[in-house]
Amino acid sequence: MIEEKIIVGEGTQWALNGLLTLPGSASNNSPVPAVVLVQGSGTSDMDSHIKKVRPFKDIAEGLAQRGIATIRYNKRSFQYARKMIKAAGNSLTVKEEVIDDVLLAASILRNDPRINPQQVYMAGLSMGGALALRINAEGGNFAGLIIMAGSPRSLGTIMLDQAHEQLQTGKGIMGWIVKRVASKMIPKLESLGSITDEEAKATKMSGGTTLYYFKDFENHPVPAYLEKTTVPMLIIQGERDLQVKVDPDFKLYKELLAGRDDVTFKLYEGLNHAFMTAHYDTIADALKEFNHEQHVKDYVIDDIANWISAQATQPVQPAQSDPSNPS
Repeated sequence: MIEEKIIVGEGTQWALNGLLTLPGSASNNSPVPAVVLVQGSGTSDMDSHIKKVRPFKDIAEGLAQRGIATIRYNKRSFQYARKMIKAAGNSLTVKEEVIDDVLLAASILRNDPRINPQQVYMAGLSMGGALALRINAEGGNFAGLIIMAGSPRSLGTIMLDQAHEQLQTGKGIMGWIVKRVASKMIPKLESLGSITDEEAKATKMSGGTTLYYFKDFENHPVPAYLEKTTVPMLIIQGERDLQVKVDPDFKLYKELLAGRDDVTFKLYEGLNHAFMTAHYDTIADALKEFNHEQHVKDYVIDDIANWISAQATQPVQPAQSDPSNPS
């Protein structure tokens, strides 16, 4: 395995520290497939480090051992949180926080002679997975998409469900705090379908964002991209994921993509949101899952690697235009 420090967005005001991880066999004469790793919601470093787990580190090293390169980097909201919020004002969306940097990372891979430019994939975890189709449509041009614990529902809808569940299951002092936050968030999220973009920009949310961050998801519905995306997809889900659920999220993907022979689904018994052994059963305990030092299961990484290898013999389809922006 070879690890090289890279900068995503080098020379810009958003230069992000990252790592390019390559199998030892990668060379100009023997280019390998590669994957851009895209984190979930919130601030996150290049490893998707949460408490005692580092899922992207596990995946990067595991794929390198299986002949596949990866690029991972600090999320913009991790490295430049205050600066990013100040620059975007009330209009911050995932385009500035996530999408622009994914496209730059993909370009780094395609311009590296050790990487096969026709075999560059994207793997998104959680919100990163939910954004995969939009990113592909907005210039990703990926050979395939790996959606890990993603959802075809909007971020606001998922968070609304989580907030209601927290009100029902939270216990003790921390439960009281979570319930208080959830009770303030619920009416704002419930208004998403009826307010204008300008009204959303005027509604403050936590972390320096506004409700427009969530409204942007409503303006770019995942099902619209699912109908138009023709690249192959691998959609995987932990059966005991507390944040993105088998029902409705994984089941909804299967319903929307019924009849597609280029889409592969994998459901992993007993695994949580990070594709590690699950220990808890309610959303109130979701973060406790990451108190246990463990790793992404080898068989999950095997499935990702085998799926990528299987795509090598398939023709690459062109990316589709953004369905929410026909121009």
